[in-house]
Amino acid sequence: MTPEEQARINIDKQLNRAGWEIVSRGDSVPINASAIREALMEGNTECDYLLCIDGNAIAVIEAKREENPLGDDVERQAEDYARHPQSWYGLWTPGLIPLVYLANGQKIYFKNLLHPESDYIPLYEMDSPKDMLKIIGRTSQYGALPLLNKGTLRDCQYEAELAFERSLKEGKKKSLAILATGSGKTFFACLASYRLLNYTPVKRVLFLVDRNNLARQALTEYQKFKLTENNVELSSLYNIKRLQTAQDAQRAPVVISTIQKLYAVLTGSPLAGTDSEDAEDEKNMADEEKESAAPVQLNGKLSLEPDHFQLIIVDECHRSIYGKWRAVLDYFSGACVLGLTATPTPEAYAFFNNNKVKEYTYEQSVLDGVNVPAQIYRIKTSVTEHGGAILSGDKVTEIARKTGEKEVYNVPDRIDFQSNELDRSVVNPSQIETVLREFKRIVYKELYPNREPKWEYIPKTLIFAKDENHAQRIVDAVREIFKEEFESGEVPEHFVQKITYTAADSNGLIRDLNTEKDFRIAVTVTLVATGTDVKPLEIVLFMKDVQSDVLYTQMKGRGCRVISDDKLREVTPNADSKNCYYIIDAVGVTEHDHTIPSPGGGSDGAAIFTLEKLLEHLAHNDLTDDNLCLLRDKCSRIHNRYEGNSLHGRHLDYFIETFGFSPKDIAKRIQNAVDNSTLPPFVSPSEDNSARMSLIADLINSLPARKKLIEMNYGYQTITSAIPPDEVIYSGFSKETAKTFIENFETYLNDNKDAVEALRIIYNSEDSVITNSMLVDLQENLLAENRQYVPEFIWSAYKTIDANGTVDELDRSENAKALTDLIQIVRFAYKINPRLSSLVKGYAKRFNLYCGQLQRQLTDDQKEIMRQIAEYIVREGSISATDLNYINADLWRQGVSKLTPAVLAEEMLALANILLKA
Repeated sequence: MTPEEQARINIDKQLNRAGWEIVSRGDSVPINASAIREALMEGNTECDYLLCIDGNAIAVIEAKREENPLGDDVERQAEDYARHPQSWYGLWTPGLIPLVYLANGQKIYFKNLLHPESDYIPLYEMDSPKDMLKIIGRTSQYGALPLLNKGTLRDCQYEAELAFERSLKEGKKKSLAILATGSGKTFFACLASYRLLNYTPVKRVLFLVDRNNLARQALTEYQKFKLTENNVELSSLYNIKRLQTAQDAQRAPVVISTIQKLYAVLTGSPLAGTDSEDAEDEKNMADEEKESAAPVQLNGKLSLEPDHFQLIIVDECHRSIYGKWRAVLDYFSGACVLGLTATPTPEAYAFFNNNKVKEYTYEQSVLDGVNVPAQIYRIKTSVTEHGGAILSGDKVTEIARKTGEKEVYNVPDRIDFQSNELDRSVVNPSQIETVLREFKRIVYKELYPNREPKWEYIPKTLIFAKDENHAQRIVDAVREIFKEEFESGEVPEHFVQKITYTAADSNGLIRDLNTEKDFRIAVTVTLVATGTDVKPLEIVLFMKDVQSDVLYTQMKGRGCRVISDDKLREVTPNADSKNCYYIIDAVGVTEHDHTIPSPGGGSDGAAIFTLEKLLEHLAHNDLTDDNLCLLRDKCSRIHNRYEGNSLHGRHLDYFIETFGFSPKDIAKRIQNAVDNSTLPPFVSPSEDNSARMSLIADLINSLPARKKLIEMNYGYQTITSAIPPDEVIYSGFSKETAKTFIENFETYLNDNKDAVEALRIIYNSEDSVITNSMLVDLQENLLAENRQYVPEFIWSAYKTIDANGTVDELDRSENAKALTDLIQIVRFAYKINPRLSSLVKGYAKRFNLYCGQLQRQLTDDQKEIMRQIAEYIVREGSISATDLNYINADLWRQGVSKLTPAVLAEEMLALANILLKA
């Protein structure tokens, strides 16, 4: 390499560190800050580097070899280039390239030609695009964005940021990044926020989340983000706040908020109906699969201007922003919007104008090792699948959800209930206990047979419950079922805990689930359903069905996070590694299609009240058309829910008998008035509204009727223990999932039967022994295709779909990691072996066969040496004597001593041929 070439390499590194993209002449792109090599200047001369921002030349660099002192002659040459650019170059200063740099790979000198009398000054590093614009007193929308160095960024984050910035430079105001759960969406958001705040005119960033617990998590990640110019935390550069008041937004360059809280702050209105952030989250999630309420409207004086934020990042952008709350986002019309999601909906694509800047799927993340794959295990019980019946005369306990009041009575007539009524209208404690007992049975027998069955370190488990009451019953059942495994006769205090809105500190509980050994099973409804990072989590148990495809994907994704073996053992000491996570499906959630909920919402912008709030407004004469129609809809829905309901219909009968009218009577009066246009106009609550009040007076004037209607609106639960005990009718890995898995696996084997040595030998039944190195190569190729392609998973899938008894049970406690299982699996897949059975099982017979076929009798010492070698070969494949020396030098020395080197090598090959043959 010449001195000039070495100098150029060093100068290129200096330019890259300063954020310049180095390109050849003709390859510059105006939207990037470019350093063009050997750019043409006037008179057909070439300057070593021409630096351009927004396509306009801002600097020239004259490059020399290291020993060049960069004297007067170099100065004159560089300044001549700067004063004689091509006439067709865009310039930041008319007729002049203002900045000149001299460089030899070690030293850098700089002069600003806007001040021609100034001297050259030495620099320790090359100026960045941002620095150069500042020197000449100019600004650029995105031109100061420096070259992004990949560094420690994941590929998906690096590519997403490049594509997002390119989208901005192309003038697109909305960008959608689809990034798999666990791939680092929040870190990407921090990176995008920092680069725009630091290098562009962006002054304020809004990070919108759809749950308060995610806002707390995001705040921590933003504060600790350190991928900055000097590797200092972002919080030391910019004030980062969660939005609570309008003053927070005024003072902080980075604001984190839910869209609901942003609306409240904008309008000065409180968030109604909840007494805590967790309760607010639970309520919002409970409405996830329901039609959205009518959209809010922004009227009157608002606390923030429409141009207050220049960048809005919407996390989990498949929700929140399309139905009721869209007006909030639309209000900030001047801002660029970046949407982040792992589960895009049609509404998301439409909102972001199909400008998909990056798509990184869960399947890709598994291949890249960013996430671990899922294994599905199905538990079916009789009651879960088929429902049940409460017989005439059975004693039941009915609980009013609103008040908690209980009533014990004997059922007069038989009541049949469907499985979808379980834990909502009917609670059968036996069903909950049956599922959990089966879960307990399979943990160490089916899922983790290699682990020592220590119940205090049961794999971290997250259970999804249907509601708060169901969650509490699951917690109680877990305590009852697992207590027998502990010497004290009780489960440890923190062994199982709820993470719901009733928990005192849900954020602390989520943290404890991540870090504490004694917290093993978490039960939640929705608070841990989205975005929450729990890396040690290994089991997700669904005791709640989900219809929404988006929500289901988010919920099951809680278990997919990668964690190092050391970190896993810190919280689960009996674990080895996390190669997958298990979805235990106790409700059929994995077996039906899921829907993408419509954003719904009306178009009139009417306020949506709870029934309690609505009745309060009506009692104060707020008898608007919207309020009357809302009462009509609520009364009709309540009436229809109880009419003909064998479980709880008696409450409708009681209402009619006690108050002399039905909820549907109220609904009909309102509808008739609307249909016949008999209502006088509503002016205000202070006017005479007697005609309107007459429609609903029976209800509004009777406080007991109003309270009973509210109680009926909340509903009831019937608890019965009289039903015969539930029983498990199926427990095993999902057959449909296993079938698809095997089809894909066998397709790979057939496509690669000539490309992978071990596959070629087996497929062609070649008379060659399969060596350990061949099996290692085969395993690496399989894992490169799919991280689930390990012997244990493949064997399990074959066993799950085995209808003819041709697949033996794999003794995973003894044999789960034997590489030679791959030989048997491939032989079975290629239809060479009619049965899938392990070489390890019963290998002693083959060893005895080997001993019997020898021309001479082995001594006991020689036989023991070959037996130990056989134990390795039968699990790991054939090895040479040299391999043995590397693996077990003591055993090799014994073999050489007792058998001689030549005989040892010969016998090892003969042994492998017998042990590994088809």
